[in-house]
This record gives sequence, C-alpha cells and structure tokens, in this order.
Amino acid sequence: MTTTLSTADRLAHEAGSYVRQTPPASKPQRTVLERFPAGAPRGSWPAEEFAAERRREGIPASVVLDIRSDDFLVIVEEAS
Repeated sequence: MTTTLSTADRLAHEAGSYVRQTPPASKPQRTVLERFPAGAPRGSWPAEEFAAERRREGIPASVVLDIRSDDFLVIVEEAS
C-alpha cells in the first residue's frame, strides 16, 4: 500500500527530519614563521630550538609536522 502525502505534510516531514547542528567553530588562522626539513641530524632539533627562542620573546610558537612536504613548521595560531 502506497501512501501519498500532501505537499504540506511532505514539507513538515522533511523539516522535522533534519538533524540541526550548531555551526562549526571557526578555525584559528595559522602563520608559519619558519620551515625545517624533518631529516635533521640525529640529536638536532632546530625547529624546537627556534620555537623555544620565539617563546622566550613572548611569541606563542609551536611546532607541527607538515606530512606533505616532510617539514617541521614553526607556527603561531591567531584567533580569526
């Protein structure tokens, strides 16, 4: 048995069927301060040293790995 809904019933059904979500939070903007190749000599951490120097200067720098380029990036996140 097939039931045909009126246009008003169909629209009400569709409106009530969607899951409402809060809009996604905006992502912070990232500024790359410096790039370092991931293949540094053993025992050498140039990206971490550079980031530590920036933090001593009051710049909240952190290090992330960019897998596509195989580089360590020293970044600063800024609220957008």
